[in-house]
Amino acid sequence: MNTPETESRQRQVLLLVFALNAALFLGLGVAGWLADSSALLANALDNASDSAVYLISFAAVGRALIWKTRAARASGIMLLIFAGGVLLDVLRRTLMGTEPIGWTMMAMAVVAAIVNFVCLELIRRQRSDDVNMKAAETFSLNDFASNGGILIAGGLVLWLDQSWPDLLVGLIVAGIAVKGGLEILRDAARSRLEESESQ
Repeated sequence: MNTPETESRQRQVLLLVFALNAALFLGLGVAGWLADSSALLANALDNASDSAVYLISFAAVGRALIWKTRAARASGIMLLIFAGGVLLDVLRRTLMGTEPIGWTMMAMAVVAAIVNFVCLELIRRQRSDDVNMKAAETFSLNDFASNGGILIAGGLVLWLDQSWPDLLVGLIVAGIAVKGGLEILRDAARSRLEESESQ
């Protein structure tokens, strides 16, 4: 059972990571558009969905478990929807052709990795078993892994002078999002089942 002090700290952390992810969404979105990069745009959309999830999680702090599991379920579904959007963008860029800018991809990946690492550490320090805090940790971990993929893809785009590494990382980011979304949904279902059995 969380204390009022713990819940207050959780709210503060979730608001901070929300602000950081909202800023990343804007930065990555502009950079992805200018660099014509599916990987960066995928990461931008990921951070947009993360921002919404952190707000949902913020609202769930201190609420009854049924509210928390519903909020976590909404987070998982949102992540799966995001993955579908990324897959459509990769398909569009594959058909239309792209010429991503490798240096921009690499620079933004480093910036995003630093910000996501900070978010991940802030959330992990809460040491909470709360289903929504676990969802927030899953999102930050997914983002951090995605940033490493974009960094590698940017280097390959520069080296090979081809766009396929960017498209491949876009697909991988979508796959990571699907995995994370399914894990969140599974955790939410398990939490709800455990609560029902304890009643």
